[in-house]
Amino acid sequence: MPRLFTREMPVPWRDALIVIAVTIGAAVLSVHFNFSEKLQRWTAPWERIQLDELPGVLWVLSLGLAWFAVRRYREAGRDLLRRRAAEAQLAAALADNRRLSQQYVQIQEAERKGLAQELHDELGQYLNAIKLDAVSIRDVRLADEAAVRDRSAAIVANCNHIHDALAALIRQLRPVGLDELGLVAAVEHCIDAWRPRLAPAELRLSSSGELTDLPEAVALTAFRLVQEALTNIAKHASAKHVTVQLERSADQVEILVADDGVGAAPSSPTRGLGLIGMRERVAALQGDLAVATAPGRGFRLTARIPVRGA
Repeated sequence: MPRLFTREMPVPWRDALIVIAVTIGAAVLSVHFNFSEKLQRWTAPWERIQLDELPGVLWVLSLGLAWFAVRRYREAGRDLLRRRAAEAQLAAALADNRRLSQQYVQIQEAERKGLAQELHDELGQYLNAIKLDAVSIRDVRLADEAAVRDRSAAIVANCNHIHDALAALIRQLRPVGLDELGLVAAVEHCIDAWRPRLAPAELRLSSSGELTDLPEAVALTAFRLVQEALTNIAKHASAKHVTVQLERSADQVEILVADDGVGAAPSSPTRGLGLIGMRERVAALQGDLAVATAPGRGFRLTARIPVRGA
């Protein structure tokens, strides 16, 4: 078989060459057997229905089919390009999801390890000290009343320390005041906790609208967005001013966190796993998150989360 028809040749060109070869073969056969003359003699008795005009009609039909084939070929090419772009986006999304899953497992294990260490260091030894003091008092091993008071005071002090340690662990697991006081109070407490770490940056919080009756998922997502944004600012921004705004309209909550720090290239922030996690949280509530940044122009994060149906 000639090399023009090998499998390495693209399919459209191969098919076109086949059509050309068949056309040339048909032309040779037509010349050899005088098909036109025979067709004319055959259609002569049917002159009343103009069968002799059939070749012209077939010529127009062939041109129309050729035009139709070209149109379909171009549309197929465009569809292929769109499909490849969609596959590339899907592959990028799957890669991000795999990275998020890996990060989630790592963070979960780190949190468990930290909680276990905290429980062992902060609670274990103090509970053991309380037990020893209580046993001393129970067995009347102490000679005088002053020693008993000292051991009792030590038990009280150790209980207070355990209470503070438990409160700190609870704050790590659940935002303080979110359930009782609402989103604004929880964000205020979060900002107060971040002020020493972001010094000498100035943190400002403003809120508007009714933010006390938000669905739990919306309030928790808004809090985590502010928390993650402040974490990124503390790590990378070197900012002097940080603004946090919470605004409630009729059907959505808007969260804005902006700083005047070093900023970043427009393409780099979207690759961070923290921002990917933010996008996933907001997208799960059918909201949208936008990031605006540039080198030397700070960082601006805006999220809009619908309240209805959250």
